[in-house]
Amino acid sequence: MPKGKTIGLLFIEGCADWEFGLLSAAIGGGEEWFDGRVVALSPEGKPVKSIGGLRLAPERGTDPEANQDLDGIAVIGSDGWLQAAPDVTPLLTSVARRGGVIGGICAGTLALARAGLFAKAAHTSNSREWITHCVPDYDGQENYRDVPHAVADGRIVSAPGTAPLTFAAEFVRTLHPDQAGKVAEMTAAFTKEYRG
Repeated sequence: MPKGKTIGLLFIEGCADWEFGLLSAAIGGGEEWFDGRVVALSPEGKPVKSIGGLRLAPERGTDPEANQDLDGIAVIGSDGWLQAAPDVTPLLTSVARRGGVIGGICAGTLALARAGLFAKAAHTSNSREWITHCVPDYDGQENYRDVPHAVADGRIVSAPGTAPLTFAAEFVRTLHPDQAGKVAEMTAAFTKEYRG
């Protein structure tokens, strides 16, 4: 059983409630899943409110020095990433340089695009037109994959906002490459309702 992995979930105001629950539970849910630790982050460590009105009180801000223990980070979507978004490039690139997993879902993918993390990585988002409209000059546009599920390439994981299950699965699979069987069990458990 893998132990000791710590991931950060990065939230800003208006974060999407449905995009992080399974990932958070998979890593931080104890021995039933992957027995790691989840740390909530926000710019300056300030509280944020989700789309559904849930008030989150993050433990930390986004200073790279305060997050040296992270084995991965997932940027959770919010309309706030579209315009006047906080610059989290230093944190993302710091985790990437250490070989950590970097994930973005929905508008969280914009933070990865702005940080240049898609320059050499296959990736997806809400749509090709959407991401290029939001970040017109991002490096790696030719690596875009127009698919409805998460895409993992190296240590980079991306997903449209409608794919929280495959986002969680690919993130965990990338974090724990020796646990593919357990990831498959998790995915099967959460897709059972669709199989009749």
